[in-house]
Amino acid sequence: MYLHLGQSVVVPYRDVIGLFDMDNTTSSHLTRRFLERSEKEGRLEMVGDDIPKAFVLCGRQGEKTRIYLSQLSTATLKGRAEDNQFTLD
Repeated sequence: MYLHLGQSVVVPYRDVIGLFDMDNTTSSHLTRRFLERSEKEGRLEMVGDDIPKAFVLCGRQGEKTRIYLSQLSTATLKGRAEDNQFTLD
C-alpha cells in the first residue's frame, strides 16, 4: 500500500517512519538543523507549492532517509495511513 502525501507524490506505507507537525516540531533548533542539513544533502523534497504543515520521514534499512514537506496536515496524513491499513484485510 502507498501513502499519498499530496500532489502526485506517494510513498510505500512500509517506508514511513514518522509524521511530524511543522508548527510543533520546528520550534526546536535541533529539528530546524536536521531539516536544513537534509536539504543541503538533497534528501528533502517539497510536496506542493503551499506552506508545509507536516513533514514525513521515510526510509528503508541500508538507505538514507528522505524527508517530504507536505501541505497536508498530520491529521489528514494519519487518516490516510489508517485507511491504508484497513484495505489490507
